[in-house]
Amino acid sequence: MDQILLARLMDIGEKMLVAGAEVNRVEDTLSRMAKAYDVSRVDVFTITSSIVVTVIANDGVPMTQTRRILAYQTDLDKLSGLNELARTIAQNKPDASYIEQEMNRLEQKAKYPAWTQFVIYGGIAAVFTLFFGGTAQDALASGLLGMVLKWLVRLFQGLENNAVIIHVVCPFLVGLLAVGMIRWGLGENLEWILIGNIMLLIPGVSLTNSIRDIISGDTMAGLLRMSEAILISLSIAIGFGLASLVLGGIIL
Repeated sequence: MDQILLARLMDIGEKMLVAGAEVNRVEDTLSRMAKAYDVSRVDVFTITSSIVVTVIANDGVPMTQTRRILAYQTDLDKLSGLNELARTIAQNKPDASYIEQEMNRLEQKAKYPAWTQFVIYGGIAAVFTLFFGGTAQDALASGLLGMVLKWLVRLFQGLENNAVIIHVVCPFLVGLLAVGMIRWGLGENLEWILIGNIMLLIPGVSLTNSIRDIISGDTMAGLLRMSEAILISLSIAIGFGLASLVLGGIIL
């Protein structure tokens, strides 16, 4: 194994973590792929923000590479493709060029167009509003706000890499718009309109993975991920709370 091959394996581990894989899966996948290349020892350390891999070849020469993880974007379809690629690598031991080619193929795979994502966001918000007791008019207003929320998230992700800021500003703006829609007669119950959009932002995958990490024995990684999920949830509450303060408590 050389540095280039190790870098390609690190690419897979990094993209798996970004796509929503739990820490234990990333560590196990990287270990299995590296051991397939007949190295004497592999040590992998992964937390939510970093991956460190040290490989000791049969000649005793160690190689270490580190990856810093700055942002996440859950993509279970990509994660499934990365898992399949990892299994192929562990079985067939291809060279670095093949791995790079397959990684590029996964990156170029067709994704949902923007308009489809907007419709999905709106539909989910509307369904949650109905689920929690809102009327059909509330669901319509919530669906429209859900599409606006998706646009705001995309906009601020391009401008700002801080998840806390994004999850404060976007709920704040959506809270203001929700009150405006009520005043314009586009909705009836503000609380059910808001809950439909709050559910779009709740970091459910991060919270679930944090519990799985803790159960798997990766306590530090699990606590870090759980702390991040709690912080994002508090940011959402702060965003809607600020909208309430600006409007004199009308949201409450």
